[in-house]
Amino acid sequence: MTTVVRFAPSPTGKLHVGNIRAALTNYLFARKAGGKFLLRLDDTDTDRSTEAFAQGIYRDLAWLGLNHDLFAKQSDRSAAHNAAADRLRAQGRLYPAYETAEELDRRRKRQLAQHKPPIYDRAALSLTTEQRAELEAKGRKPHWRFKLSGKAVEFTDVIRGPVHIETASLSDPVLIREDGRFLYTLPSVVDDIDFKISHIIRGEDHVTNTGVQIEIFEALGAIVPQFAHFSMLVGAGGEALSKRLGSLSIEGLREDGIEPMAINSLLAKLGTSDPVAPRATLAELAADFDLAKFSRAPAHFDPNDLKVINHKLLHAMPYDAVAADLVRLGVGGGAAFWDAVHDNIQVLNEARAWWRVVEGPIEPVIEDAGVAAAARDLLPGGPFTDETWSVWTAAVSAKTGAKGKALFRPLRLALTGQPHGPEMRKLLPLIGPERAAKRLAGQA
Repeated sequence: MTTVVRFAPSPTGKLHVGNIRAALTNYLFARKAGGKFLLRLDDTDTDRSTEAFAQGIYRDLAWLGLNHDLFAKQSDRSAAHNAAADRLRAQGRLYPAYETAEELDRRRKRQLAQHKPPIYDRAALSLTTEQRAELEAKGRKPHWRFKLSGKAVEFTDVIRGPVHIETASLSDPVLIREDGRFLYTLPSVVDDIDFKISHIIRGEDHVTNTGVQIEIFEALGAIVPQFAHFSMLVGAGGEALSKRLGSLSIEGLREDGIEPMAINSLLAKLGTSDPVAPRATLAELAADFDLAKFSRAPAHFDPNDLKVINHKLLHAMPYDAVAADLVRLGVGGGAAFWDAVHDNIQVLNEARAWWRVVEGPIEPVIEDAGVAAAARDLLPGGPFTDETWSVWTAAVSAKTGAKGKALFRPLRLALTGQPHGPEMRKLLPLIGPERAAKRLAGQA
């Protein structure tokens, strides 16, 4: 069987690191197996789904390099979903229920008070045709529930191993709302069938849903895909990350200057036995991808790790790989500037600050007026080279007697306004003789 997997986001918000971990895991699995990767927009929630969010999904995935082989929108497939619903009705597996939300809430509270599990009691199944007609005459519209078998559903999860779900402990799920709109479950199963999804790879919060979905697959006479449920992301200290995911949107990380392969490199290895290390391409990540390496323990996500990986990636990037982005950021200096600063930035946006140091104006810090004055007097003319710094500082040291930190710190502060930074032998030629002379005189 051809390997076909899917990433099925809802266009109801921005993609965040949790979403992308699911997308990336499916993408790498497909690429390793020589299979296909389906992007499916689960846009049945018409109240919250927007085209703007859909465009954001396309943009984020393209930026990360997670290109899909197949594409679908659930909103285009209502005929297939309705046909499946009709089949389930004909089997007696999809039945109308008329309780309001308030009535169901009161019923659950009574069950809890009686120390009973708060599951739906299937009261709607005992309604006669006349009673249904009477309710509909009063304006009641039914929602439609899937009748679970009440048996145990067992499957072997690729990551978690044997899984046992007692459907008798679950409420018959609502598949269709009172207004006729589908909830997530049935369209998802129908689309998985029609697109011949071979593996459903997703977060462990869907494990219980899997029991319901397997019963729907079987009721529709379809082959049940293999399932793999990976652990959820938690914070660096083990705290729940769910409330913070909105602040970790891919759009926001992109605006912060994080490189796409830093995100891919980190998320591909979280929760696995492999060490986290920067990778230059998705092909490298796919080559050693294996679901058998995934642990059932929570995956710890620390935003600071992104910057560490990002720094390592930038360090290895040639100028040609970042030239266009530097121009977009308003940074000049060409390859010489990149060679000077790439070891001193964690994200590309930080290059702007160092370009401002080169171009000015800055506020020079004259920590030692004697060293600064001598340095200005001894400043060589003509174009500076990589050798200028060592020759010049040797002359300043000979004249003033300053050595080590007492020599180099005052010069760096006067020339850059910063106590630390890129190698001065590389930065000085970019600053140039005219700006250097002014700064040593304390002029901005």
